[in-house]
Amino acid sequence: MDLLKVADYMNRYPVTFSAEMPVEMAVDRLIKGRQTGGPVIDEHKKIIGFISEQDCLQRMLMSTYHDQQASRVADVMNPAVLTVKGYDGIIDLAQIMLKAKPKLYPVVDDDGYLLGIITRSDVLGAIDKELHSHYRKVG
Repeated sequence: MDLLKVADYMNRYPVTFSAEMPVEMAVDRLIKGRQTGGPVIDEHKKIIGFISEQDCLQRMLMSTYHDQQASRVADVMNPAVLTVKGYDGIIDLAQIMLKAKPKLYPVVDDDGYLLGIITRSDVLGAIDKELHSHYRKVG
């Protein structure tokens, strides 16, 4: 199982966001893309932040109570992003996911450029697939 790598199971075409995008547009993308959050990238695909459903929900609730104008993704994103590399092992990531809060990690190259995302479901599926292949060999 040590051979299972993030790059083999990641989504290479994730929903992404720009810092200048209105939060309402980000919410629409999250809903349509069925993601719980996603990387905020610059024009070169370098990660500059992360926005989650929770970030958006908090801002939208605040806006309804205070009748505020639209916010931008930059106003609500988290600039400290937990990322993984494509060459990282699935088992190592699974162990991190047991301790850390994110359900979704951007996958970056060594220079911080976005390659894709990997979710808890992707990791679970990779491990399940590997276990099933061992069951077939034994049985």
